[in-house]
Amino acid sequence: MCRSIKTLRPPVLPEEATEEEIRAAALQFVRKVSGFRAPAAHNQEVFDRAVDEIAGATARLLDGLEVRGGVRAS
Repeated sequence: MCRSIKTLRPPVLPEEATEEEIRAAALQFVRKVSGFRAPAAHNQEVFDRAVDEIAGATARLLDGLEVRGGVRAS
């Protein structure tokens, strides 16, 4: 998919992912899917909303993951 999106859970990331890291991954995903690095003014709101929604979903995913050995990812 998008090689610049990094894994945000242990053991790849030694500590809990920050909001900034989660948002950066969401932004990369939206850029890849939309085909726009930066949206035109008339698409900015929907672009930003998508980043927010994906960042929220990512945070919930990381919060709920259990890594092998019973260790929670966050």
